[in-house]
Amino acid sequence: MQTEVIRVTGNKENDREAMAKAGRIIRKGGLVAIPTETVYGLAGDALNPVSASKIYRAKGRPSDNPLIVHIAKREALKEIVREIPDAAVLLADRFWPGPLTMIFRKNEKVPYETTGGLETVAVRMPSHPVSLEFIRAAGGFIAAPSANRSGRPSCTTAAHVKEDLDGKIELILDGGPVGIGLESTIIDLTEKTPCLLRPGYIDLKMLREILGEVAVDPAIEVGLSQEVHPKAPGMKYRHYAPKGELTIVKGAPEKVAACINGLTQRDEEAGKRAAVITSTENAGRYHCSIVFPVGSEKDEEEIARNLFSVLRRADEVKADVIYSEAFNDTGIGMAIMNRLGKAAGHKIIETD
Repeated sequence: MQTEVIRVTGNKENDREAMAKAGRIIRKGGLVAIPTETVYGLAGDALNPVSASKIYRAKGRPSDNPLIVHIAKREALKEIVREIPDAAVLLADRFWPGPLTMIFRKNEKVPYETTGGLETVAVRMPSHPVSLEFIRAAGGFIAAPSANRSGRPSCTTAAHVKEDLDGKIELILDGGPVGIGLESTIIDLTEKTPCLLRPGYIDLKMLREILGEVAVDPAIEVGLSQEVHPKAPGMKYRHYAPKGELTIVKGAPEKVAACINGLTQRDEEAGKRAAVITSTENAGRYHCSIVFPVGSEKDEEEIARNLFSVLRRADEVKADVIYSEAFNDTGIGMAIMNRLGKAAGHKIIETD
């Protein structure tokens, strides 16, 4: 299969032909990679079990890892869920369209292939104009996990998608770099108390301002065992990982720098290629020959936007070992550290 790449702008008139083509591919059971405001997604027909199976196969993704259904209008929600809780209405009023995924009890219209065998379905309405127009052209219900090979850093550009999925899907819609850079926040609304399952741009404080009490799933920090069925995408398996061994180092900046400098010196003397991920402010502290400033510690949105690209750059330079500073873990920092922790397999060194 040859993967075609078409540049899109978000302008309906300019993109009309590309959207029509992408919609035809989806209706025939094919796959299309699309830009969203979070990361690039790999889209198939959410209501077609064959399409869902193709998504799992293209990504190399375990079939018990549920997919997120994307819709382009709120009215579509009632077609695929059993009930819409009051909490969902409040959250949709504030955050849809946008980077928030909500989990509901599914109805018979949604196949188990899409939900990873669960009785629940994850749903979001993206805000990216290309995403919305594409969903409409494709029939209104799109299953779209991140458009990367399973376990690899998510894709924030069309070039990343092509690197991972070239020859495995029919089309990539190139909408340029994404804006947020981390996958959507996921909240489970099927229990008495809403529960945060995956942190993202919509942070815990924002959710609690709307709903009051919101629990936090312990898997966010400690991960899940292989015996536990994941309730949402990305909870069970190692994700976002570069090819080199990644370790997070926590503590005061001077102690972190001293620790990382000692480790990289040891690794380089052993013939390993070492790299460091750091804030812009701390980049000068490191003696390693490969240093990746990911953004200012004063701008967590910049760090979030650049994180996956930096992990992929570490692969481009063939880093054998990678050391990353820990970042602030409140607000969107919670999502940054969640992704870093998964990428490192929760391998963390405490210096304090």
